[in-house]
Amino acid sequence: MDRINLNSDVSLSRLVYGMWRIGDDADTSTGHVQAKIESCLAQGITTMDQADIYGGYEAEEIMGNAMRGTSLRDQIEIVTKCDIVAPAGRYSDARVKYYDTSRAHIIASVEHSLRLMGTDRLDVLLIHRPDPMMNAEETGAALDEVVASGKVRSVGVSNFKLHDWTLLQSAMSTPLATNQIELSLLAHQGFTNGDVAYLQERKIAPMAWSPLAGGALFSNENKELLDALKVIGEAHGVDETAVAVAWLLAHPAKIMPVLGTNSLERIGKISDAMKVNMDRQTWFELYTIALGDEVP
Repeated sequence: MDRINLNSDVSLSRLVYGMWRIGDDADTSTGHVQAKIESCLAQGITTMDQADIYGGYEAEEIMGNAMRGTSLRDQIEIVTKCDIVAPAGRYSDARVKYYDTSRAHIIASVEHSLRLMGTDRLDVLLIHRPDPMMNAEETGAALDEVVASGKVRSVGVSNFKLHDWTLLQSAMSTPLATNQIELSLLAHQGFTNGDVAYLQERKIAPMAWSPLAGGALFSNENKELLDALKVIGEAHGVDETAVAVAWLLAHPAKIMPVLGTNSLERIGKISDAMKVNMDRQTWFELYTIALGDEVP
């Protein structure tokens, strides 16, 4: 499995297992969650993507329960996120869903995540959503603080635009390590609107959430695209899911797709995407279908 260096201390596996829906599984037992992580590790997928809000603020604890008393923590990298406050779980008394990038909230979120996952460090902490009320100096100083404390090894953002990124980075001494953005064959705007370009300029590898467009890639509305993915997959001995992910991997920005599923069978096939060597014309064939017309 290829790896991406975020800094001199932290590297992530090129493919990332997303735990957004881990709490939705009918089986959240420690053994079943351990089996998911171990299946990833068997493929060289060592990076697990979390967020405090996942599973109504319960997903981190589900993962922590599975790691407790095992050596799993020392075999993986944990990415987690903070700043979304929704009326659920420990924030059930919130009157409205909102974002909180204050120092107090960031510090408290880090402590919650460490405790719930039973660990003494987070490998990557991301600000989950751009906060229209962000005080960049306060937020930046808080992120510098959690890195200096040793509790967080690297920090980044999610869903940020260039102006959000540069504002926050201007108030920090720690380099932002990544931006987790939506990218897929159906959410391809990031390749032309500057989202990917500014990261490439800074030699920063993006993470891609919803690389399968939340399953929409496989709907009847996208039959032409699905058929093309199947044809390419058959030529490489993989399914259409692997080809859709390989389309992102082929881009020179060194994208790290985040793939979430509760099916052990599908987890076992995540690395099939690495088997597809996609050339430029094949990439553009799929892109053309996704656009609905040839490129200008």
